[in-house]
Amino acid sequence: MSRAHQEGSTVDGSPVKDRTVVVTGAARGVGAALADALARKGARLALLDHDEAALEATAAALPDAPLALCVDVTDGTALAEAAEVVRGRLGPVSVVVANAGIAEGGPFTQGDPATWQRVIDVNLTGSAKTAAAFLPDLLQTAGYHLQIASLASIGAAPMMSAYCASKAGVEAFTHTLRAEVAHHGVAVGIAYLSWTDTDMIHDADRYPALRELRTHMPPPLGRVHPTEDVAARLARAVEQRRTAVYIPAWLRVLQLGRAAIPPLVLRRTRHVLPRLEAEDTLHATGLLGAGGRADSTTATGRHQLP
Repeated sequence: MSRAHQEGSTVDGSPVKDRTVVVTGAARGVGAALADALARKGARLALLDHDEAALEATAAALPDAPLALCVDVTDGTALAEAAEVVRGRLGPVSVVVANAGIAEGGPFTQGDPATWQRVIDVNLTGSAKTAAAFLPDLLQTAGYHLQIASLASIGAAPMMSAYCASKAGVEAFTHTLRAEVAHHGVAVGIAYLSWTDTDMIHDADRYPALRELRTHMPPPLGRVHPTEDVAARLARAVEQRRTAVYIPAWLRVLQLGRAAIPPLVLRRTRHVLPRLEAEDTLHATGLLGAGGRADSTTATGRHQLP
């Protein structure tokens, strides 16, 4: 990006106008809402997801016909091919948003090990493979890479071991990547999101244990935030090349006091989990939401590039 783009202001408007922007996990939820927000700012979008039907529907609803590529982020070869397609059709990439993610719930001892591994593969390894595929472009454009993380990166919660482990991992990966590429002019940011109004959260709330653990978090930790509001904040973070963005902003306070979170969680769950066990409500959920169901029915590594 030019210095004007790096500083977040241009004569023509948004810094992302006429810039090539890649969003993974773009078929639904935060990814789809962010794609809409960036499209309205004039970005040239490349949308990646492995759910082809949902991805095409999302792309069709956006202005200026964004490029939609059916890719599994755990497939490094497919991502490299996607990067070539994006480069050839839209030009070098200036922004990458690594948003693809899945989740499962339930006690660690009851879950399917393959499902647990899949969450790690998509959320952590897939994020690293996404960065690897597009870093050559970002080095060329002095671009910006934004990693979508979570409240779970700051404080782990019971019943979500794979998700929390993966989001803690992407936080560490992001900090490492930032330090390695900063001297090349590439900015790397991380977004900490609290509960967001997506089908993943709706599905989790169908399970009594997960719903109770969320709703009984100290206010306002359990509040669910509108997807469009989250996407608007993320779009501004992209324009500003933010190092860190907290949505909602008060999550920054938890970051400052994160060492105190595990003892508080332990104190709470020592009282709640025995009751939930007695009520027989602690069960493995499998992958959550429409994205999780799509992942379960899509063979790992299958991809289709036009």
